[in-house]
Amino acid sequence: MGPVHEHGPIFLDVLMSRLIFLIVCSWIGIAHANLPDVILNGSLQGNDHQSYVQVPFTVPDQTQRITIDFSYTGKQDRSVIDLGLIGPDGKVLGWSGGNKSSFTISALDATPSYSPTPISPGNWKLLLGVPNMRANAQADYKAEIYFSKSLSANDEPHILNKPMVNKPGWYRGDLHSHTAHSDGSCQRLDNSEKVPCPVFVTAMAAAKRGLDFMAITDHNTVSQANSVREIQPYFNPLLLMVAREVTTFFGHANVFGTRSDLNFQIDHTEKSWNRILSEVESQKALISINHPVRPSGELCMGCGWNTLSNMEKVHAIEVVNGGDVDTAFSGVPFWHEQLNKGYRITAISGSDNHRPDLYDQNTFGSIGVPITVVYASALSEKEITNGIRQGNVFIDVTGSKNQMMEFSATNSFKDIASMGQTLKVAPNTEVTLKVAVKNAAHTYVHWWLDGNSVPMGFRSNIDSTDQTIEIKQKFDGKPHWIRLDVKDENGKTLLIGNPIYIR
Repeated sequence: MGPVHEHGPIFLDVLMSRLIFLIVCSWIGIAHANLPDVILNGSLQGNDHQSYVQVPFTVPDQTQRITIDFSYTGKQDRSVIDLGLIGPDGKVLGWSGGNKSSFTISALDATPSYSPTPISPGNWKLLLGVPNMRANAQADYKAEIYFSKSLSANDEPHILNKPMVNKPGWYRGDLHSHTAHSDGSCQRLDNSEKVPCPVFVTAMAAAKRGLDFMAITDHNTVSQANSVREIQPYFNPLLLMVAREVTTFFGHANVFGTRSDLNFQIDHTEKSWNRILSEVESQKALISINHPVRPSGELCMGCGWNTLSNMEKVHAIEVVNGGDVDTAFSGVPFWHEQLNKGYRITAISGSDNHRPDLYDQNTFGSIGVPITVVYASALSEKEITNGIRQGNVFIDVTGSKNQMMEFSATNSFKDIASMGQTLKVAPNTEVTLKVAVKNAAHTYVHWWLDGNSVPMGFRSNIDSTDQTIEIKQKFDGKPHWIRLDVKDENGKTLLIGNPIYIR
């Protein structure tokens, strides 16, 4: 199942404005990342045939990742230049020969053919092997080298963060799962016993479920990053996101967009998450509170959000964890409480899957049940996390492959806002609320205003597989937020939307 890119005409204006905003932000964000820190140019001639050439370069202090993009001319003359890397101690750290034109290396992960290695400042060398160079031939080479100061996704050069799909649209994915790098398990291939489950099994399950992105969020570690570095090319266009579930005695939260160290050790003398929230902020990462109302105790240690922390630094809340919807463990009331306190926090979901081999059971907690659907300018780690920050997001509770929901509001000046945005409204003037629902016939729209269920007279039936509802509503000039759910005929929640803010 690929992303859905079609939009009804009622949303063209808001989508165009959002698209322009996303494109401008992307241009600004990647402009620097497109520029290499060092460029090495040189030429090899016939007398370099069957020899090795070392090309030195200097790695500055505080570098945590080196990324190299290599190219050369002369292939029409059968010139061949193979590629490797030598560290400052003279040790060969990897050899990709002629099978890769670019690679990356850090202490955490490395492109296959290279070993994860802490980056020390000093004199490094490209190792060029020349298995063939004709006597009168010449090959000009160019190596573009990028130095990342952190393991944040925002510090990765563009060649490491190329979109799987480079166009705006709605992308469907699962933001919470576990593998052998924490407590994920699966049946051994011969079905003899359960074993720690390889990352590949989770990725394969996500691909078979038709997801666009899959976050692997092992507990307090990103050691899965090296496995993801290896298998990501195989699973394109499925985006595999390396994240982590920060697990403390006083709450759990997923952190996206960084592979840098995070000190998760909050003990009874500290209790507050403020230190971790500040670390996440400094790394330009995104944090989402997980299953906030789960009881904490011996059955689920630290699972509930039991802390006084700065909620201004929280970007999202996992309001549906596995099957936690329409139950006492639903995170929706907790989320509504934060919205009413003035915090603009995006609602997301996650399967919290621990058994990826059981994906085909299609029950709550299976891979892709529930699904978070994000509007983003492209399918990449940066743009999915940016989309979550911006809030044009809804939750597909049952993990369907095609149910869609879009929501916009228009004021008397024809200004348009979609989910996550603000609409300025003069007192006692009408606002046009528009909802488009696809592939969810025989359902109804359930409205929420400031956390209160709007009276049943404001309920709207969805009778067809592609239906748009338009409602006029007046506001009193005070700040409000309004959002909607889509429920089936028995009142079961199918889709959960994020708010539009009225000011």
